[in-house]
Amino acid sequence: MALLTVLGDDLGEEVVMRIESSVTSISWIPSEAMSGIMKLPMSMGVSHYDDPPPDRLNSLEELRAADRFRFANELKAWIDVEGGKIVDAGYNGAGLIGATTLRLGFGAVTVQAVPFHDLKADPIVGDDSVRFVQTAGGRTGAPMPRLVKGGGVMKITAPTAWTTLALTINSDGTSSFETLGTSPFPRHWIYDASDQLAAKSGLIDYKTWAQESHGDNTPWGASDSPAVLAEVESALEREISLRIMRGGSKPSIEKFPPGEMVIEQGKPGHELFLVLDGLLEIAVDGSALAQVGPGSVLGERALLEGGNRTSTVTAVTAAKVAVVDSPDIEPEVLAQLAEGHKREDD
Repeated sequence: MALLTVLGDDLGEEVVMRIESSVTSISWIPSEAMSGIMKLPMSMGVSHYDDPPPDRLNSLEELRAADRFRFANELKAWIDVEGGKIVDAGYNGAGLIGATTLRLGFGAVTVQAVPFHDLKADPIVGDDSVRFVQTAGGRTGAPMPRLVKGGGVMKITAPTAWTTLALTINSDGTSSFETLGTSPFPRHWIYDASDQLAAKSGLIDYKTWAQESHGDNTPWGASDSPAVLAEVESALEREISLRIMRGGSKPSIEKFPPGEMVIEQGKPGHELFLVLDGLLEIAVDGSALAQVGPGSVLGERALLEGGNRTSTVTAVTAAKVAVVDSPDIEPEVLAQLAEGHKREDD
């Protein structure tokens, strides 16, 4: 959805139409995303994982004030169209950095993050469209001692996090976006021009990020990292996922390498699965139906339909899954989830 504004009038002169659009990413740290020694502050409550951002954006500034994200990349742009031709174009948006709150014995300390300058490519103007590309990000202000790749070198400052977004605005008033690159960590959610959640990064790699995302291994150096995107899960799945991760019974966390089977069709089972990270493929009778990513909840049909698995689920990438044995989820909620999955498979 793009916004059209009339900048001139038609009294003896051409009408100039301004068309505005946007794409926004929010980067946050989901539960169980950290590994190694840096997981310890999360477990002790010194630092914290983040609640999932909202499905729809209202105010980035309010979310930042509430400590709901680590950084945001708001790519907003416009084009002017006169007589059917594009006569001007430009950027409006920018990066927005968050902060790190550390809860210590004497109270809470907020450490401001370090924003890097936004990278904005010159608009590429075509006959009937303009393409904009913007990279935004930075690093936490809190120290993060770690060994980095290449000769056992120790760094104290945190790695760099970022997203690289592209936005194409067309002279007919339509627009589209791409996610060209992201840091391997943390999770990145992408919102379209209507401020609705439209895509998310499907795979996070904390180890690679900690060891490599600095200096030349960033867009401010010489390289970007390709984005691995997943479709957005349903609102019901998001509600169930919070119950799984924060309910009474703690789930077990299992890791699967690419190609390994998570669920086998026809086998009995009474567990419910929540995808924490990675892409999984769902197949029935050997035919692939869909790929799902973080936030997806699987396995409910076996709980409702006699205990046998109705599909085979295989890891496409490295994956991390929360497994709940005999989950305390109401049958009517599971039935609603199953019905939604059935419609998606159709």
